Amino acid sequence: MAEKALDRKASFDHVEEVDQDLKEVEAQKTKQHGDAALDIIGDERVIVTQEDNDRIRRKTDKQILTILIWVYLLQILDKLVMGYGNVFGLSEDNHLVDNQYSVAVTMNNIAQLAWQPFSTYLIVRVPARILMPCFIFGWGTAQACMAASSSFGGLAATRFLLGLFEAGCLPLFSIMTAQWYRRSEQPIRVAAWYSTNGIAQCVAALMSFGLGKINSDKIASWQLIFIVVGSITVLTAPVVYWRIDSDIAHARFLSPEDKTKAIERLRANQTGTGTNEFKWAHIWELAYDPKTYLFGGLALCLNFGATVTTSFGPTLIKNMGYDKFITALLNMPFGALQFLTIMAASYATQKFKLKGPVLAAFMAPVLVGLAMLYHANRQPVVNQKVSLAGYYLMAFLFGGNPIIVSWMVANTAGQTKKSAILAAYNAFNATGSIIGPLLFNSKDKPRYLPGLRATLGVFAAMLGLIGLCMGLIFLLNKQREGQRVAVGKPAKIKDTSMLTKYEAYGNEGGVGENALKDMTDFKNNEFVYLY
Repeated sequence: MAEKALDRKASFDHVEEVDQDLKEVEAQKTKQHGDAALDIIGDERVIVTQEDNDRIRRKTDKQILTILIWVYLLQILDKLVMGYGNVFGLSEDNHLVDNQYSVAVTMNNIAQLAWQPFSTYLIVRVPARILMPCFIFGWGTAQACMAASSSFGGLAATRFLLGLFEAGCLPLFSIMTAQWYRRSEQPIRVAAWYSTNGIAQCVAALMSFGLGKINSDKIASWQLIFIVVGSITVLTAPVVYWRIDSDIAHARFLSPEDKTKAIERLRANQTGTGTNEFKWAHIWELAYDPKTYLFGGLALCLNFGATVTTSFGPTLIKNMGYDKFITALLNMPFGALQFLTIMAASYATQKFKLKGPVLAAFMAPVLVGLAMLYHANRQPVVNQKVSLAGYYLMAFLFGGNPIIVSWMVANTAGQTKKSAILAAYNAFNATGSIIGPLLFNSKDKPRYLPGLRATLGVFAAMLGLIGLCMGLIFLLNKQREGQRVAVGKPAKIKDTSMLTKYEAYGNEGGVGENALKDMTDFKNNEFVYLY
């Protein structure tokens, strides 16, 4: 009997050893294919106080957010100055006819559209500290070289290269925001760098006004504008390489202890903290995820209208009867409105913890503004005050993109899937920007009524898409609740990532174990979608 008991004990011990070995293999596999943060924190749960949370957030703002703000400002500035260059004689000096200016404008977006698949791969595989300075140097050089163009071909080629290097900017910045900040902190941080759209509008107007006053027989005003803006961008590239860090695991400004706390405070996000492994399974999931197409539709609609302001805004104001210098100055209030609406929209999403309803509310003034522009331009004599007021109301559309971006990032998990959905967003964005200028045909000058009418219809359709997005998110949350119940987890999970104050996440019923495994939102039963 004693021998049999010993045999049974040996058998049980062997089973336990096998189980332990399997757990170690599984843990190693998870570590190998999960976030880089797993090398630092593993399965450990770290205590993070509110003081720790605030201190780490402030450090991150100083080291990461400031760089994102400055670089995004330069990216928008480089894109905007072409519209001002056109006011100062770009079309005439390059002998542009018919729709050639519109085509040259869209080359930027064609390049972005074509480059998105490569951008997706690069953003995952290449550390941000290397990739971002390369992007900056590339588009800055293209912008400066645009000053040398003297024909449609040269202008189109340099504009294409500008778009090529800018293609990964928005996806990269969005992913960096997601892997450095809690979901409750993301909207205002996205707004911080995206709001430079408005600041860039003011800077571009002031630079154009100032540089346009310089009279020279050797260089045209638009060439000087391109050279100055491009040179500033090129000089920024080495500074960014020196300052930026790719992710928390490689952050030079955080101590080893702070790295573990920085990772822990993001656990509730369930969207990961970054990995350089490209996973094709995430790409296939993206293809059948309805969110891809609904968010893409929102981007298409929004940027269809944004083209009216970025490429044709100065031209529309000039056609109201103002000279080129007043035209430049009258875009400054528009830029200020952009900045204010972006910050207000993002503050509202953070305050009310809702993105869809806030997005719809900020698109309503855009519809009103377009209706005013269309009505004013249909009259025999254009009412300049009504037309200008309608144009300024269109600034509200710029509050939409940061909401959509933060909405997508908060509702998508898995590094490759996040990169891919943001690249898809940029592709839809580029498509809208390609179609937009083509509807503003030179034969419709100076009022562009067909283009304004089409844009009005697009923004009406956008409101319907917002409703569909919210309906889909409701269904996806119900689906995740069913998945949790099936494996013994609670149906409802307290989403501490959206709390203003930091609160430890999970631990009850195994909740929180999936946060750093680089799982997609479809595969992670703990994922909670945001409205």
